[in-house]
Amino acid sequence: MLLAAGEVECEYSRGRMRGNMTINNSENLLQSIMESLDRIRHIEPDDIPNIDLYMDQVTTFMDRKLRSSARYPEEDKILTKTMINNYAKNDLLPPPVKKKYSKEHVLVLIFIYYYKNILSINDIQTLLHPITERFFQNGEEFNLESIYREVFSLEEETVERMKEDIREKYGKAEGTFINAPADSVEFLRKFAFICELSFDVYMKKLLIEKLVDDLGREMEKNTSAGKSEKKAKKDKEVKADSNEEGTPVM
Repeated sequence: MLLAAGEVECEYSRGRMRGNMTINNSENLLQSIMESLDRIRHIEPDDIPNIDLYMDQVTTFMDRKLRSSARYPEEDKILTKTMINNYAKNDLLPPPVKKKYSKEHVLVLIFIYYYKNILSINDIQTLLHPITERFFQNGEEFNLESIYREVFSLEEETVERMKEDIREKYGKAEGTFINAPADSVEFLRKFAFICELSFDVYMKKLLIEKLVDDLGREMEKNTSAGKSEKKAKKDKEVKADSNEEGTPVM
């Protein structure tokens, strides 16, 4: 079956449709993985409407842009009204203005979409809160969109490094299980390859969680210091007022 450019390819697995991360069950598995990585693209800020959107328009936009990245595009939910409400309820997403969401709301939702597969809601809140508090609709030249552009400008370089790492892991996996039964070698080598990738993900996830925890402690420390400073200032003002009231009139 021929597919138009940009369409998803049919995946043998369970008769479902796969998205951009299609990996064919072919002899050249590595080439299929490399081609799959080349198809991954983030949402460009210029693709996001500059007008405020209602919730239905936001979910439609996100679905259209991210549907192909889902594991099962025909079934997976990209973004729903319930999700958006929960994000706002948990302080991940700033509240809408008159039920409308700005371009920067959409940028935050994109960050959440990528984070939610590896981080808890609390971790995402810890990570995004300083960003939204300081840069969300701050009216300055350096804003949330500036951060988004800077972060995603690293995408191409990151994918190239990832491809090199995957080639190395794949090569090592192909050299394993030399003495295994012939009818099990292919499966066992794929198993070894998956184990390598899984360990890499596991270690990176631990590192991310450690960094998020450190950020959380820094935020808590700064908050406590700010409260102490504010209390000391208030106590000083109260003391000054008391001294003025106690001064005899000449």
